[in-house]
Amino acid sequence: MSAAIYNSRIIDYYVRLITSKYSYVNVSELLHHAGMKAYEVADQGHWFTQEQIDLFYEKLVQLTGNENIAREAGRYAASPAALGVMRQYALGLIGPANAFELINKATSNFTKSSNYESRKISSNKVEITVTPRIGIVEKPFQCKNRIGFFEALVVVFGFKLPHVQHPECIFDGGESCRYIVTWERSLSVYLRRMGIAVTIFFTFMSLMLAATDRWTALEILLPLFVSLVCILAIVAAKIEKSEMQASLDNTRESTEKLIEQIDNNYNNALMTNEIGQALSTCTNCEDILANVCQIMKKRLNYDRGLILIANPERSKLVLHNGYGYSHDQLGLLDSVSFNLDSPNSKGIFTISFHEQKPFLINDLKEIEETLSPQSQSFVKRVGTQAFICCPIVCEGISIGLLAVDNVKTKNPLVQSDISLLMGIASVIGISLRNADLIESKVRQFNSVLQVLSASIDARDSLTAGHSEKVTEYSIGICRELNLSTDECEKIRVAALLHDYGKIGVPDAILKKEGSLTPEEYDTVKAHAGKTREILAQINFEGIYREVPEIAGAHHEKVDGSGYPQGLKGNDVPLGSKIIAVADYFEAVTAKRHYRAPMPLDEAFQLLRDECGKQFESRIVEAFLSYYSKAYQYVPSNRDESASFSPRGQTRVSTSVPLSFIVDGNSYDAVSRDLSMKGIFVASHEDVHEGTPVEICMTLPDNFQTIEARGRIAWVNRRQEIKKTTLPTGFGIELLEFKETAERFMEAFISRCVLENCSQG
Repeated sequence: MSAAIYNSRIIDYYVRLITSKYSYVNVSELLHHAGMKAYEVADQGHWFTQEQIDLFYEKLVQLTGNENIAREAGRYAASPAALGVMRQYALGLIGPANAFELINKATSNFTKSSNYESRKISSNKVEITVTPRIGIVEKPFQCKNRIGFFEALVVVFGFKLPHVQHPECIFDGGESCRYIVTWERSLSVYLRRMGIAVTIFFTFMSLMLAATDRWTALEILLPLFVSLVCILAIVAAKIEKSEMQASLDNTRESTEKLIEQIDNNYNNALMTNEIGQALSTCTNCEDILANVCQIMKKRLNYDRGLILIANPERSKLVLHNGYGYSHDQLGLLDSVSFNLDSPNSKGIFTISFHEQKPFLINDLKEIEETLSPQSQSFVKRVGTQAFICCPIVCEGISIGLLAVDNVKTKNPLVQSDISLLMGIASVIGISLRNADLIESKVRQFNSVLQVLSASIDARDSLTAGHSEKVTEYSIGICRELNLSTDECEKIRVAALLHDYGKIGVPDAILKKEGSLTPEEYDTVKAHAGKTREILAQINFEGIYREVPEIAGAHHEKVDGSGYPQGLKGNDVPLGSKIIAVADYFEAVTAKRHYRAPMPLDEAFQLLRDECGKQFESRIVEAFLSYYSKAYQYVPSNRDESASFSPRGQTRVSTSVPLSFIVDGNSYDAVSRDLSMKGIFVASHEDVHEGTPVEICMTLPDNFQTIEARGRIAWVNRRQEIKKTTLPTGFGIELLEFKETAERFMEAFISRCVLENCSQG
């Protein structure tokens, strides 16, 4: 593949000239012939190959019939109409001589095809030698373009067209192209020289008059000569100052544009860093997409953005997240399906997905003919004017689409925008793939746990489902205690495997219908220790490291009378205390070979009686609260109903999109934990504890809008993580609900508890 050696600004000058003087030429056709895109030409960081430049010029001569258009374009490059970077750069050099002296450095920003050397012959005359680099084969029109450019470089300073001699040319057998450029001196130089001449003449005349004793004439002429010299000096200084000021103005403009570009580069670097840090903490697809959209909205200069992901059947693209769209537009996007399996579909999104190539459209008229009436209606309703879409690809497979567009911002979309978005899309693809792998591993892990758990329960039909029930109760207690997600998960796994040591208990003892002998009871009691020993041989990592210890201690008691180690008080792991309550309740309320199930009131009374002895009081109360809500249980003794009242601290870890307002600014985010007292918001915004905040979210089950006021109670910053189980964000203490929002919020949380949707 040929090297890209010509900057897009060279072609941009041609395009500007064509638009100005040859409006009948179809620029799109011209660029297409040369394998160029309009957004590549508009991107000052893009480069083209020699072959593309040749094709462009050949077609241009054919369309215009002007064989000298290369020289004309060279002149146009520094014209006021071009308004290009070269014009600004040249004017910043204060004169043609300085511009030509630094021409090698200047041209390196435009071409990598040749080396430029300059030699100053006089104040208004230079020699320039251009030598093509090894392996580069230029064309004669590029020589003409250089001549035109040298002419323009002089004219840009206000001089007349210079005289350019070309004594040596590579296309006439020379080793290089040599040019001698001569131009008129500036007016300020003429005035200064005139002032010097007048001064010399005045001095000579003064000496002559003094020598002939003509003092009267000298007294008359002296003021005239002095006035003339002063006037010439003042005019020359003003003209020189004006030239200097123009140079400084252009230098300042160039500097401001450079600073703007530096700011953009810095902002993009920050965005890349933020996306990397945010995604490193996300393990599910929805969190990944929500975080990416939030960072794109904050860091990128696009009015709107959206992420579409292919459904499992890969038959259509489905909206998963977006920003900048109104509520009605989001509803429209959500209802429209972008078909992937229709052979008649020629939409840009579909082509981008299948061909795995990005598209940039700065004018929808370019693709108007390919749009169906339905698509045209859709584009009109969402108000799209120009957009970029990039495929999200991982391991060679398209999984979705990233798209941005502008409806207010007037900046044109260019090639560097595609490069930036393709980089973001690749990170999204890898992150989504990793999330799928993690979810797959989690499903595999859970299925293994279920099999291990069921293998014990299956030995006896009466105990079948015991481990699952104990696990359900344990998770319910964890949520009532507001334990972290990781803590709940660890206890869930330990609860599923808490009885695995019973694999070593003979059926004759395990299924015995009568009372057990002391020896048989000791055999049964040994299952707790065996559970720990067996599970310790499994390579539990991360949050699961404590599973063997927790599962093996579920028969320990807070007063130290339990087994197998006789642990006491805080020495008993919290997870073991929780499983102990759940295991005890399930065991006494289920049928066994040696007894009938115990009535619920008696079972609850036994739990209370054992508080402080076998069980911890707060865990028993948490279980009673959970059970009353999950099973709508009301005790027979109404006086005891206070023990079963719902607790305002009940928390569910469901993800709900929301918006919040802090210090008058509105932001989009996602919740991670919900309760009637507070909410955790996953966000990278810089907020401070104690700041008032307003939130608004739409509940997924009934589409009710919840609006509330609160204050920021605590903040999880990247440099200061207060709760390691939660991502970057902050906790909000809810102080006031608007209208009926509190009732809908409470109903939603209750449904999440009953339907086990809190992991959603």
